[in-house]
Amino acid sequence: MTRPMISRRFILSAAPALAVAGTAARAADAPPALPANDPRMGPRIIGNPNAKVLVQEWFSLTCTHCAHFGTEEFPKIKEQLIDTGKIRYQFHDFCGDRVGLTAAMVARSLPEDRYVPFIGALLSSQMQWAFASGGDPMQRLQQMSALAGVSAAQFKSISEDTAFMQAMFNQVQKDADTYSIQGTPYFRFNNTHYDQDPETYEKFADLVAKAS
Repeated sequence: MTRPMISRRFILSAAPALAVAGTAARAADAPPALPANDPRMGPRIIGNPNAKVLVQEWFSLTCTHCAHFGTEEFPKIKEQLIDTGKIRYQFHDFCGDRVGLTAAMVARSLPEDRYVPFIGALLSSQMQWAFASGGDPMQRLQQMSALAGVSAAQFKSISEDTAFMQAMFNQVQKDADTYSIQGTPYFRFNNTHYDQDPETYEKFADLVAKAS
Protein backbone atom coordinates (compact mmCIF):
# COMPACT_ATOMS: atom_id res chain seq x y z
CA MET A 1 0.00 0.00 0.00
CA THR A 2 1.32 3.44 -0.92
CA ARG A 3 2.09 5.68 2.01
CA PRO A 4 0.63 9.21 1.96
CA MET A 5 3.16 11.88 1.12
CA ILE A 6 3.71 13.27 4.59
CA SER A 7 7.04 14.86 5.41
CA ARG A 8 9.01 13.53 8.34
CA ARG A 9 8.89 17.13 9.54
CA PHE A 10 5.10 17.19 9.49
CA ILE A 11 5.09 18.02 13.20
CA LEU A 12 5.90 21.63 12.29
CA SER A 13 2.91 22.06 9.99
CA ALA A 14 0.68 20.20 12.43
CA ALA A 15 1.75 22.27 15.41
CA PRO A 16 -1.10 24.80 15.05
CA ALA A 17 -3.67 22.00 15.33
CA LEU A 18 -2.00 20.70 18.44
CA ALA A 19 -1.86 24.22 19.83
CA VAL A 20 -5.62 24.47 19.35
CA ALA A 21 -5.99 21.37 21.52
CA GLY A 22 -3.82 22.98 24.15
CA THR A 23 -5.80 26.22 24.00
CA ALA A 24 -9.05 24.29 24.32
CA ALA A 25 -7.71 22.51 27.35
CA ARG A 26 -6.80 25.79 29.01
CA ALA A 27 -10.13 27.38 28.16
CA ALA A 28 -12.44 24.59 29.27
CA ASP A 29 -13.53 25.78 32.71
CA ALA A 30 -9.89 26.08 33.86
CA PRO A 31 -9.36 22.33 34.38
CA PRO A 32 -7.17 21.43 37.34
CA ALA A 33 -3.66 20.35 36.54
CA LEU A 34 -2.91 16.67 36.71
CA PRO A 35 -1.26 15.52 39.95
CA ALA A 36 2.51 15.36 39.63
CA ASN A 37 2.40 11.61 40.19
CA ASP A 38 -0.40 10.84 37.72
CA PRO A 39 0.64 7.41 36.38
CA ARG A 40 -0.53 8.26 32.87
CA MET A 41 2.32 10.76 32.54
CA GLY A 42 4.93 8.44 34.02
CA PRO A 43 7.83 7.04 31.97
CA ARG A 44 7.20 4.14 29.64
CA ILE A 45 10.44 2.14 29.72
CA ILE A 46 11.17 -1.47 28.85
CA GLY A 47 14.35 -3.52 29.06
CA ASN A 48 17.20 -4.06 31.47
CA PRO A 49 17.32 -1.24 34.06
CA ASN A 50 21.07 -1.81 34.39
CA ALA A 51 21.84 -1.63 30.66
CA LYS A 52 24.64 0.77 29.73
CA VAL A 53 22.67 2.30 26.87
CA LEU A 54 19.34 4.08 27.24
CA VAL A 55 17.61 4.60 23.90
CA GLN A 56 14.82 7.15 23.86
CA GLU A 57 12.37 7.53 20.99
CA TRP A 58 10.03 10.46 20.41
CA PHE A 59 7.24 9.40 18.09
CA SER A 60 3.76 10.21 16.87
CA LEU A 61 1.15 7.54 16.25
CA THR A 62 0.09 9.37 13.08
CA CYS A 63 3.60 9.73 11.63
CA THR A 64 4.19 7.34 8.72
CA HIS A 65 7.93 7.25 9.33
CA CYS A 66 7.30 6.26 12.94
CA ALA A 67 5.00 3.52 11.65
CA HIS A 68 7.76 2.24 9.36
CA PHE A 69 10.23 2.13 12.22
CA GLY A 70 7.73 0.57 14.60
CA THR A 71 6.67 -2.20 12.24
CA GLU A 72 9.81 -2.91 10.21
CA GLU A 73 12.69 -2.30 12.61
CA PHE A 74 11.49 -2.23 16.20
CA PRO A 75 10.50 -5.94 16.42
CA LYS A 76 14.07 -7.01 15.66
CA ILE A 77 15.44 -4.35 18.04
CA LYS A 78 13.21 -5.67 20.79
CA GLU A 79 14.21 -9.26 20.15
CA GLN A 80 17.95 -8.73 19.81
CA LEU A 81 18.71 -5.69 21.96
CA ILE A 82 15.90 -5.12 24.48
CA ASP A 83 14.90 -8.66 25.41
CA THR A 84 18.57 -9.68 25.65
CA GLY A 85 19.23 -6.95 28.20
CA LYS A 86 21.61 -4.90 26.06
CA ILE A 87 19.58 -1.68 26.13
CA ARG A 88 16.79 0.09 27.97
CA TYR A 89 14.17 1.67 25.73
CA GLN A 90 11.99 4.64 26.59
CA PHE A 91 8.98 5.85 24.61
CA HIS A 92 8.13 9.56 24.46
CA ASP A 93 4.96 10.88 22.83
CA PHE A 94 5.49 13.71 20.37
CA CYS A 95 2.00 14.08 18.92
CA GLY A 96 1.60 15.81 15.56
CA ASP A 97 -2.18 16.28 15.47
CA ARG A 98 -5.34 15.88 17.52
CA VAL A 99 -5.96 12.29 16.42
CA GLY A 100 -2.40 11.29 17.33
CA LEU A 101 -2.73 13.10 20.64
CA THR A 102 -5.92 11.22 21.48
CA ALA A 103 -4.31 7.91 20.47
CA ALA A 104 -1.39 8.63 22.80
CA MET A 105 -3.78 9.52 25.63
CA VAL A 106 -5.62 6.22 25.19
CA ALA A 107 -2.34 4.27 25.12
CA ARG A 108 -1.18 5.91 28.33
CA SER A 109 -4.51 5.18 30.00
CA LEU A 110 -4.01 1.43 29.58
CA PRO A 111 -2.15 -0.69 32.15
CA GLU A 112 1.58 -0.26 31.51
CA ASP A 113 2.04 -3.85 30.34
CA ARG A 114 -0.47 -3.20 27.55
CA TYR A 115 1.11 0.07 26.41
CA VAL A 116 3.70 -1.35 24.00
CA PRO A 117 1.35 -3.92 22.41
CA PHE A 118 -1.28 -1.23 21.83
CA ILE A 119 1.05 1.28 20.19
CA GLY A 120 2.43 -1.55 18.08
CA ALA A 121 -1.09 -2.40 16.94
CA LEU A 122 -1.81 1.24 16.11
CA LEU A 123 1.41 1.69 14.15
CA SER A 124 0.99 -1.55 12.20
CA SER A 125 -2.57 -0.62 11.18
CA GLN A 126 -2.00 3.13 10.87
CA MET A 127 -3.16 3.30 7.24
CA GLN A 128 -6.50 1.73 8.15
CA TRP A 129 -7.48 3.87 11.14
CA ALA A 130 -5.60 7.15 10.60
CA PHE A 131 -5.51 7.64 6.84
CA ALA A 132 -8.29 5.56 5.27
CA SER A 133 -10.45 7.57 2.90
CA GLY A 134 -13.93 8.43 4.13
CA GLY A 135 -15.25 8.25 7.65
CA ASP A 136 -13.93 9.77 10.84
CA PRO A 137 -10.44 8.75 12.02
CA MET A 138 -11.48 9.43 15.60
CA GLN A 139 -14.30 6.90 15.23
CA ARG A 140 -11.87 4.38 13.77
CA LEU A 141 -9.48 5.06 16.66
CA GLN A 142 -12.34 4.38 19.07
CA GLN A 143 -12.90 1.05 17.35
CA MET A 144 -9.21 0.19 17.66
CA SER A 145 -9.33 1.17 21.33
CA ALA A 146 -12.30 -1.13 21.87
CA LEU A 147 -10.13 -4.04 20.75
CA ALA A 148 -7.78 -3.13 23.61
CA GLY A 149 -10.65 -3.24 26.11
CA VAL A 150 -11.51 0.47 26.17
CA SER A 151 -15.28 0.97 26.19
CA ALA A 152 -16.96 3.74 24.21
CA ALA A 153 -17.67 5.59 27.47
CA GLN A 154 -14.04 5.27 28.57
CA PHE A 155 -12.80 6.49 25.18
CA LYS A 156 -15.05 9.54 25.40
CA SER A 157 -13.83 10.29 28.92
CA ILE A 158 -10.18 10.00 27.90
CA SER A 159 -10.53 12.06 24.72
CA GLU A 160 -12.34 14.85 26.60
CA ASP A 161 -9.98 14.95 29.58
CA THR A 162 -8.71 18.48 29.13
CA ALA A 163 -6.27 18.36 32.05
CA PHE A 164 -4.66 15.24 30.60
CA MET A 165 -4.62 16.81 27.14
CA GLN A 166 -2.93 19.92 28.48
CA ALA A 167 -0.30 17.88 30.31
CA MET A 168 0.50 15.97 27.11
CA PHE A 169 0.68 19.19 25.11
CA ASN A 170 2.95 20.79 27.71
CA GLN A 171 5.30 17.79 27.64
CA VAL A 172 5.57 17.94 23.86
CA GLN A 173 6.41 21.64 24.05
CA LYS A 174 8.96 21.05 26.80
CA ASP A 175 10.70 18.26 24.90
CA ALA A 176 10.71 20.28 21.68
CA ASP A 177 12.41 23.16 23.46
CA THR A 178 14.83 20.99 25.45
CA TYR A 179 16.07 18.85 22.56
CA SER A 180 15.24 21.06 19.54
CA ILE A 181 13.02 18.33 18.13
CA GLN A 182 11.56 19.31 14.78
CA GLY A 183 10.18 16.00 13.53
CA THR A 184 9.59 12.37 14.28
CA PRO A 185 10.95 9.87 14.88
CA TYR A 186 13.70 11.42 16.98
CA PHE A 187 16.13 9.32 19.04
CA ARG A 188 18.67 9.74 21.78
CA PHE A 189 21.29 7.05 22.40
CA ASN A 190 22.40 8.03 25.89
CA ASN A 191 23.40 11.65 25.17
CA THR A 192 23.77 11.38 21.39
CA HIS A 193 20.80 12.37 19.24
CA TYR A 194 19.69 10.95 15.90
CA ASP A 195 16.84 12.82 14.25
CA GLN A 196 15.48 10.41 11.67
CA ASP A 197 14.38 6.83 11.06
CA PRO A 198 17.53 4.64 11.13
CA GLU A 199 15.78 2.63 8.37
CA THR A 200 17.62 -0.62 9.15
CA TYR A 201 18.31 -2.70 12.25
CA GLU A 202 22.01 -2.66 11.36
CA LYS A 203 22.15 1.15 11.46
CA PHE A 204 20.30 1.19 14.78
CA ALA A 205 22.65 -1.42 16.26
CA ASP A 206 25.64 0.65 15.09
CA LEU A 207 24.27 3.71 16.90
CA VAL A 208 23.86 1.60 20.05
CA ALA A 209 27.42 0.35 19.76
CA LYS A 210 28.77 3.87 19.44
CA ALA A 211 26.79 5.00 22.49
CA SER A 212 28.15 2.19 24.61
